[in-house]
Amino acid sequence: MSHSISKQVRPLLHIPNSNTNLLRHGPQKEKVVVVMGATGAGKSRLSIDLATRFAAEIINSDKMQVYQGLDIVTNKITDEERCGVPHHLLGVVDPESDFSAANFRAMASISLKSILGRDQLPIIVGGSNSFIEALVDTSFRSRFECCFLWVDVAMPVLDSFVSDRVDKMVERGMVSEVRDFYKPNGDYSKGIRRAIGVPEFDKFFRIESLCDDDETRARILAEAIDSIKSNTSQLARCQLEKIHRLRNIRGWRMHRLDATDVFRRRGGEAEAAAWENTVAAPGAAIVSRFLYDLEPAICGGVTAVRGTARPLMATAYSY
Repeated sequence: MSHSISKQVRPLLHIPNSNTNLLRHGPQKEKVVVVMGATGAGKSRLSIDLATRFAAEIINSDKMQVYQGLDIVTNKITDEERCGVPHHLLGVVDPESDFSAANFRAMASISLKSILGRDQLPIIVGGSNSFIEALVDTSFRSRFECCFLWVDVAMPVLDSFVSDRVDKMVERGMVSEVRDFYKPNGDYSKGIRRAIGVPEFDKFFRIESLCDDDETRARILAEAIDSIKSNTSQLARCQLEKIHRLRNIRGWRMHRLDATDVFRRRGGEAEAAAWENTVAAPGAAIVSRFLYDLEPAICGGVTAVRGTARPLMATAYSY
């Protein structure tokens, strides 16, 4: 699905206001937006939409996309799709090494400091909820205030999209990409070889040069592709379960943005309109209210509120 790009001027993070009664009192924490969701749900798309509406930079929290290489397999966002938005921790780690949650916490902290030093908004986005949890459930909350956006899609609809996406990845050259990376004795328990789309092709590559039967090769290849689809759908379910645990058991306050209708209208203007109305605009309104931290105040008998973000907000959203 294509990324929608806002034409708005990107506002500054800090709005000077002589009437301090309109602002909440207390020590100010640095603010961070976190975009979560199952694989394929549209997290990257939303992060780019937000980053083109606000002065923002993106920190990748996908544990496979941090590695160099296998851009198709790991479904890295392309240079064109980034729309000029700076990305951090994307394709920077040696693919043979192990990158742990502790590694992510350390590197993400450095990126956060760098982004905030430029007066930009950090947007953390990715499907590896264990990385996000490792970062946030530390001393992080004592220094940062977080706004969690959850892009959700009904699983039967997402399953269909994931299947189609794998087919498109194959068309873009996924098999050749993995073949070039393949090692007969490769360790699928570490590094980028853990990525869905790598171990599934092992059997196919082993018999590819030994089997003269085109029909057999085609069957084994089709089985590998079906396994990738099945494993990706299973990953999406595990990610969704983790999000529910973080929200319902750990008490994380999340803003759910239902993108199901977007996926049902895939392609054309109807999809773009559905995305803007159900995901992009509500998400931007949530972030606006979060960043500017405003609420009504009585000043000389007059109720004062600032900005246009509040009328755009659905009443169900709160941070």
